[in-house]
Amino acid sequence: MTRLVNNLKTVVLMGGMIGLFIAVGQMWGGFNGMIMGLVLGGFMNIIAWLFSDKIAIAAMQGQEITGNESGAASELYHMVDELRRRAGLPMPRVYVCPHQAPNAFATGRSPRKAAVAVTEGAMQLLGRRELAGVIGHELAHIKNRDTLTSCIAATLAGVLAFLAQWGFMLGGHNREGGNPLLAMLGVIIAAVAAAVIKAMISRSREFVADADGAKIAGSPDGLISALQKLESYSHRIPLVQPNPAQNNMFIIEPFGGARSLVNLFASHPPTEKRIAALRAEW
Repeated sequence: MTRLVNNLKTVVLMGGMIGLFIAVGQMWGGFNGMIMGLVLGGFMNIIAWLFSDKIAIAAMQGQEITGNESGAASELYHMVDELRRRAGLPMPRVYVCPHQAPNAFATGRSPRKAAVAVTEGAMQLLGRRELAGVIGHELAHIKNRDTLTSCIAATLAGVLAFLAQWGFMLGGHNREGGNPLLAMLGVIIAAVAAAVIKAMISRSREFVADADGAKIAGSPDGLISALQKLESYSHRIPLVQPNPAQNNMFIIEPFGGARSLVNLFASHPPTEKRIAALRAEW
């Protein structure tokens, strides 16, 4: 059932992306603009389907590890291998991202195309039991087919944020002194984007991934401790990344510092509620 629901969400998101491009194209170019919007929307869907995982990893400067490394990288790889066996999953690609902000995410359009990425900050901050809880959480997302929906949503959020900022630029900085209608359109697009992402990327998926991840790890204790640490440190060490629209993919929504349009795309429930749900279930 979870797989079916996530597949339906993905179809709706991809259809919504095409519809958005057609609507914007018609607004600015009439019928020819609609055709151009249809072409661009279809192209963006192809890119999102085939390459969204690679885009996400590249944005985080992820370096793939194979288990032949020494030290923490090798331990991480073999931990993922052990836990994915418990979860009954194929071996995902494993990446380390050179960021001090502690966090982790999973991506990929299917379990066979999946990847797990962990920041250097998380590897330094978390103990073995805590890291196992985090990896279990990410493997649960892969098993539940959350990752494709997240990737598509991140791409859509990025497009919407770009269109919103474009509307502000056109509305506030053109030669005629500004077009308030375009500026208002930017606000509307941003608001609709936030609503779409929050509706399609249900916060309940994090509760499910927490519960399933704790089962994969064998205990909720490591994940609870990890969530507490990650939440605390995320506010002290903002995650520097070029595409905040991807925030929905991380185990803890990254704190990016200054507020902006993209900060409207909050997709995680409060960490204290996640911890309370884990404790209640176990």
